[in-house]
Amino acid sequence: MVFRTRRLAVASVAALAATALVAGCATGSGGSSTSGAKGDTLTLWTHNAGNSAELDVVKKIIKDFNGSQSTYKVELQAFPQSDYNNSVVAAASARKLPCLLDVDGPNVPNWAWGGYLAPIDVSGSEVPLSAQLPSTVGRYQGKVYAFGFYDVSLAFFARKSVLKEYGIRIPTLDKPWTKAEFDSALAKLKKSGKFPYPLEMGTGSLGEWYPYAYSPQLQSFGGDLIDRDGYQTASGTLDGKDAVEWATWFRSLVAKGYLSKKSGADPNKDFLAGKSALQWDGSWNAAKNAAKLGDDLAIIPPVDFGHGPKIGGASWQWAMSSTCSNKAGAQAWLKFARQTKYFVDYAEATGTIPATDAAAQQVDGYQPGGKFSVFTRFAREYAVVRPVTPAYPYISTEFQKAVQDILAGADPEKALGQATKDIDTNLKTNRY
Repeated sequence: MVFRTRRLAVASVAALAATALVAGCATGSGGSSTSGAKGDTLTLWTHNAGNSAELDVVKKIIKDFNGSQSTYKVELQAFPQSDYNNSVVAAASARKLPCLLDVDGPNVPNWAWGGYLAPIDVSGSEVPLSAQLPSTVGRYQGKVYAFGFYDVSLAFFARKSVLKEYGIRIPTLDKPWTKAEFDSALAKLKKSGKFPYPLEMGTGSLGEWYPYAYSPQLQSFGGDLIDRDGYQTASGTLDGKDAVEWATWFRSLVAKGYLSKKSGADPNKDFLAGKSALQWDGSWNAAKNAAKLGDDLAIIPPVDFGHGPKIGGASWQWAMSSTCSNKAGAQAWLKFARQTKYFVDYAEATGTIPATDAAAQQVDGYQPGGKFSVFTRFAREYAVVRPVTPAYPYISTEFQKAVQDILAGADPEKALGQATKDIDTNLKTNRY
């Protein structure tokens, strides 16, 4: 199916650009806490207005917290995800952010640098930060600004029977496919004539799906979105030999008829209908796929293109605004929320990877040896967080443009070269 935007932020290009442009305007005081009969009232913002399952968990935590003490009261305001980032940017520039808000993991450095967020201290809570998957804790310049209850993982989905029919090895964690094996598998599946496009990778999706889904493959080739040694240039990294090799290969998937340059509206539905043989998708569809295919479902690790298998890491996380007038109350809610039962609730409601081992042991399929526990291993062993720099929203936008151009037939070297030039110019303009 289409990339589930409720899992990982798929902010519009405009929203991402706005975040980058407005960042820095959010410092100062703001009114996000008021006094009432129950004590101080703190406002909480979430992007989950269109996602009732996850929103219900947020409501439960708020209700439990409000009922557990009489000093603070948290009130909820939910936004549609499509409007959320723009709403935060506008509120930050007006110094009217709420005390509590959620933020997509890749945006934490930008929002922290821009003055939107304050560092948090959740020491003494039931679940220590050290117990979490590293990708579920948002850090910037050595400080903790956010934490999440779950993560997601990319994987290939396939039918075991199809792979067996065409003599294709089912890879394992210990022995993933190599590039040569993957290319050979695609050639065999295409030659069969049974699949219009044997590979489905959600090319019809837009936004954050592009860097989330495709930059791990770029990294496995040996490239990256930016030189992470100082985060001051993309030159030699996004436009280097390894990156161009990745882009050339990526474009060849379309040229050879392995991959559509623009997938359908619901790639997962097409996979389950047998229109594609392999789908590069997220763990959020694993339960649905297992229900449909049963034991015939193969959950396959990412391909090792030469520098190890890679997937993206980090999902939505909770934070405290820098303008909150009652940081003690905000941190009290954050600490209260850090109970194993809520980590379990989130994972069960959203079909995601529990952020702690203790929670995973209570979630069906994610216990050690469970049918979905492989995703936890993927997240621990393969996850690469998107660049931890305030420049990330701009980098993401430029990468999206370059990949779209490459899929449409642009010269890979020129497309990456232009993206690199634009990123480096932006970095220099903003003093890196």
